[in-house]
Amino acid sequence: MKPDVLVLYPTRPKAMAALDAAYVLHRYDEAADKAAFLAEVGGRCRAIVTNGHAKLTRDMVDQLPELRLVACASAGYESIDVAALSERGIKLTTTSNALFDDVADTAVMLMLAARRDLVRAHAYVASGDWGRKGMYPLQSSISGKSVGIVGMGTIGKAIARRCAPMNVSIAYYARSDKGVPWRFEPDLERLARESDILIVVVPGGPETRNLIDARILAALGPRGTLINVARGSVVDETALIDALGSGALGSAGLDVFWNEPNPDPALTGLPNVILYPHHASGTEETRDAMAQLVVDNLAAFYADRPLLTPVN
Repeated sequence: MKPDVLVLYPTRPKAMAALDAAYVLHRYDEAADKAAFLAEVGGRCRAIVTNGHAKLTRDMVDQLPELRLVACASAGYESIDVAALSERGIKLTTTSNALFDDVADTAVMLMLAARRDLVRAHAYVASGDWGRKGMYPLQSSISGKSVGIVGMGTIGKAIARRCAPMNVSIAYYARSDKGVPWRFEPDLERLARESDILIVVVPGGPETRNLIDARILAALGPRGTLINVARGSVVDETALIDALGSGALGSAGLDVFWNEPNPDPALTGLPNVILYPHHASGTEETRDAMAQLVVDNLAAFYADRPLLTPVN
């Protein structure tokens, strides 16, 4: 008999086909009456398939007495009550190991685009202004600048490795010294003050909400650039809009926003911000690898083998 698995949010088609072949999938995501559906099937599901967009609350966990694994098909998991899982010994797996290269590439792409004013420069060429008005205004080199990285996990390390050959100095802020080749700075405001470019790559959730606030943006300053490939909640967006609009911050490159997929028009209308639609891991290769990790973690769980990417 195939094990019962609850699907809060589906993953990629190929991975879903593999899961469907191995398990009885109970599609909570498709249920019209979700409360009734959970009451009906929750008692026999030992595993969940989900991602960072689907809520998994303490109340839901309480209705899943046999639950032992939550396999999340994303790196972020702030929508999941990890404390409720941990209290019952329920394991959580995520897919950070599959996406760090693409996210790091996106951070560097946004950094270069913001510092060289790529979007407006493209429009300058496309509109014919180059021919009418002459040379585009001079921009600022990356070489010789200081890059501060907020968070030094797998993605932070990948960003630092990409920045190192660009002739920049690198320092980072984290909860503790990670023993990496770059300088640890335990004071976030000091890191911002010493940086030309500040790249944010910490997890979302209550602990990091508005970590980058008006004070940090002021420290980064009118020639500084903020890059956010973390979560929209990590940056005080009201303060960011004010800083960009007033010139207190030079520029920003953002993959994430407070209100997705409809960011604040006061932000999107600013000329000194580069926007990307929360798509840092958005390649066919990476999304397939993320989905496969869900399949592989479930297979390991049901075979009583070590999980590939446990969180808690």
